Order: sequence, then structure tokens, then C-alpha cells
Amino acid sequence: MPKLARRITDTSPKNFGMFAKAVAMEGDLIHLELGMPVHDTPTHIKEAAIDALRRGEVHYSDLQGIAPLREAMAAKLGDVNSLSFDPAEIIVTNGLTQASYAAFMAWLDEGDEAILLDPYYPQHIGKIELAGAKAVIAPLDAKDNFRIKRDLIAPHITSATKMICLVNPCNPTGRIFDREELQILADLAIEHDLIVLSDEVYEQITYGGQHISIASLPGMQERTITTFAFTKAYAMDGWRLGYLVADAAMIGPLMKITTNEVTHVNTFIQHGALAALTGPPEVLAEMVADDKRRRDLVVARLNQMPGVRCPEPEGTIYAFPDITGTGLTAQDAADRLLQEAQVVVEAGSFYGAQGEGHLRVCFGSQTAERLEEAMDRMSRFFNALENENV
Repeated sequence: MPKLARRITDTSPKNFGMFAKAVAMEGDLIHLELGMPVHDTPTHIKEAAIDALRRGEVHYSDLQGIAPLREAMAAKLGDVNSLSFDPAEIIVTNGLTQASYAAFMAWLDEGDEAILLDPYYPQHIGKIELAGAKAVIAPLDAKDNFRIKRDLIAPHITSATKMICLVNPCNPTGRIFDREELQILADLAIEHDLIVLSDEVYEQITYGGQHISIASLPGMQERTITTFAFTKAYAMDGWRLGYLVADAAMIGPLMKITTNEVTHVNTFIQHGALAALTGPPEVLAEMVADDKRRRDLVVARLNQMPGVRCPEPEGTIYAFPDITGTGLTAQDAADRLLQEAQVVVEAGSFYGAQGEGHLRVCFGSQTAERLEEAMDRMSRFFNALENENV
């Protein structure tokens, strides 16, 4: 057999973690490792897609996405994100995953570098490597609540740096980066003529903090590719539906990737996305309120466990408890919780060296009753561990 392309042999899978270990196990496992919403997709969204299918919306359509959807997206960007974009500057994508892939493939060449903030989203590494580029890790400080600071990022910028990747609100930490932090990234991007790829999939799942799109800062709209998805907020993960927005000069190169990869997104499901954006806002508000209740439950319970300290996540559907007081590494804790408590959580170290000493616990993937059971099991485990160490 001919030799595989170098891009395959150099790229290792980095997006499975504890799920890969748990999937082969039997028993009453409680899965808190995957960011899969527990909610069902709201009925009006499903009905809109069904109606479109029945109307015969089953053929090729606009390669960037159907016009009514992109018009609704442009309106939403103005109302929610303080971004002024024309519908022609929007591409509907197969989830945020395809949107970020297109950005990496359009702008990164072999020898280029893209900076990730640690803790980072692991899937970005594989895509950067597929483009032939190198992921450079800029560690944030857990003791400083993972704040963005210039002196933590600037030393990692070289003549090969082409892009900075941002996830805001942040998976896995649950942080919402504030305007001062985003301005630091913006200043660096402008000074060094860099592109910013901003993953904002959790933009609408916030609990009191203000989410700001970095592209709304002065000088950033023309150098930012902002990616969104219906995955989390609208419980549409299986729909694989997202979008990217960028300056008109960037759309042509991005379209060269998306059209060669998938032609365009499934036509009739785009009508479901249109219903999500134009439907009753209280549906989204109710789901986020439910996420907040489950966040409060999990954070309160985690903070009662010996050796565990858990700040309140400001956004996302993840808690990121510090377990250094237990004496276990992140991976050891995740492995033992799986084997001894049958609770599946992700090791913080899966998201980079700065995640060591933490676990990522998804409170958005289970009902309150199952979360209570998971917390009971984790509590018994950590209490027994404390007694072992006495």
C-alpha cells in the first residue's frame, strides 16, 4: 500500500478522552464527559425542518447557505454581538467544527504557527496539524483564574505565527473573557498582523456575565473569523449546523474550502436554524435557566467534597473543579471515578498542561436527578479517598 499522506501520520486523535475508555464498559455509567445537551431540540425548530422537507426543499441551494437564514444571522449578529455584517459575509457550515477547519485550511501553511490558550480545545490541534502547521501553546495561570495576560502570550509570537485561537466562553474552564482581556489579544493581533479565530459556540449560555465578541473591538472585524453554532444553546448537536462570519475579503478563500469539502449544508435543515433564530426567545431563555439550575446544583455539591474546590462557571455547560487537594492527578482521578464510581468525567490535563489538577464535569448533559446521583457517587469516592489518606 502507498504511504499515507504526512498530514495523517503526523496528526493524532485528540478529541475522545475518557469517552473512548468508557464506551467499552458495561454498567450504569453516568456520562459527564461529553458536551451533549440533555434538552431535546425545541418543537418549533423540528417542525420547521419537517415542513421544509415536505415542501420539497431537498435540492441544491445557495453554496453559502439559504438567503433567509443568512439574513436572520446578520440581524442576530447586530442585535446580540454588536457586529455589523452583510449576509454575503456569512457562510452556513456543518457545525462549528467545519467552520474552524475552513479557517485553518484557508490560512495556515506548512511551517506556520497558531497559538492556543492553555487550557485549550483539543480538537483544534488536529485541524492545525492537518493544515501542516504547528500548534503553539500559551499557558494561562490557574492561580489567576485563567485570565488572559499579555506577558503570557506575547513571548510565544514569532515570525511564523499567523493566528491566535480563542474559545469564549471558554471550554473547559467556563470563563467569560472580559473586555480588558480581549483587548490584550486584539492589540497583539493588530501589532503582529495576525488573524484571530474566535469560537463562540457558548455565547448564549451565560449566567450573568457579559459575552463580548472580539470582532466587535476596534480594528478587529477585518482580521477575525468568528464561528458560531446551534449545537449547545438550541440543543441541536446532532443537526451539525453552524456558521462563520468574516470580512468580505476573507469569504472567497473560506468558500474555496467549504465548497470543495461539502458543497453546502443540507438544505431543509437550514429552515430549522431559521426557526431557531426567529422563534420565541423564551424557549432559549428557559433552557439556559435550566442549565443554571443544574450548574448551581453541581457546583454546590462539588464544593462539599473533601479536597475539591469549584468556582462557579460564568458560562458554558461545564464545571472545572480544582482537585489538587485530593492528592490525585487529573487523569488518575478521572480513571478511578470511572472504575470505582462509574461516573465519567474528563481529566483537566486533556485540555493542556494548565488543566492538570482539574476535572471537567459537564452539568448540561444529564437531568437533575442523574446529576444528584453522580454527585452522590463522587462524594462517596472522595470521602473514601480522604479516609485512605488519613
